[in-house]
Amino acid sequence: MSDSDKYALITGASRGIGKAAAELFGANGYHLILTCSHSMNELEALAKELEYTHGITCLPVQADMGCEAHVEQLFTRVHSLDILVNNAGMAHFGLLSEMTSAQWHRIMAVNLDSCFYTCRAAIPLMLQKHRGRIINISSVWGARGASMETAYSASKGGMNAFTKALAKELAPSNIQVNAVACGLIDTAMNSCLSPEDMESLREEIPSGRPGSPAEAARLIYQVAHAPAYMTGQIITLDGGWQI
Repeated sequence: MSDSDKYALITGASRGIGKAAAELFGANGYHLILTCSHSMNELEALAKELEYTHGITCLPVQADMGCEAHVEQLFTRVHSLDILVNNAGMAHFGLLSEMTSAQWHRIMAVNLDSCFYTCRAAIPLMLQKHRGRIINISSVWGARGASMETAYSASKGGMNAFTKALAKELAPSNIQVNAVACGLIDTAMNSCLSPEDMESLREEIPSGRPGSPAEAARLIYQVAHAPAYMTGQIITLDGGWQI
């Protein structure tokens, strides 16, 4: 390992935004640590493809990012880190009055607790280098709230506050913390929406379409390479939807 080696950890990387981000960081010479909770075959195939195509190392790890023990075990395999992308997440559609406590706690664990676990473990590695970038993947609903998605909205609102507070804590150490708040992105997370619901959403979005995972990945990469003076920001990618 040389001083010029660059390492990025991307959670939830087997598909969607995480996969697109892994492809972009890999194409730019980053060695990668990629996680998924279930789709290990897809993640291993991605890792092999990126290693072969770009000549990097790529470590695929199956881990539940909402489980403290899994994250601690993951970080026993991470020895150097420049970029952390907290992308792992899950949605829940339904009335709050019909939601169980277990469902509520699961949403919070995967979407919010995971950021605490990964950041706590990543910070010492970044302090060793006197630099680092943490990028949390949030949602427009974290600022505005969405009917039928109260738990999801609350978890992303918590992520936004977490981002702003941790940015203040780490700025003196040259570690920047920002979030990308996505609007409607064409990923599997939105596959539960009916064609009628998707068409209704398209009509609301000034750009007239959902964003692509590749577009989200490009913004994540740009945030990872933004001036060091940019920290504590929640940057929205939504086609003009929530202006």
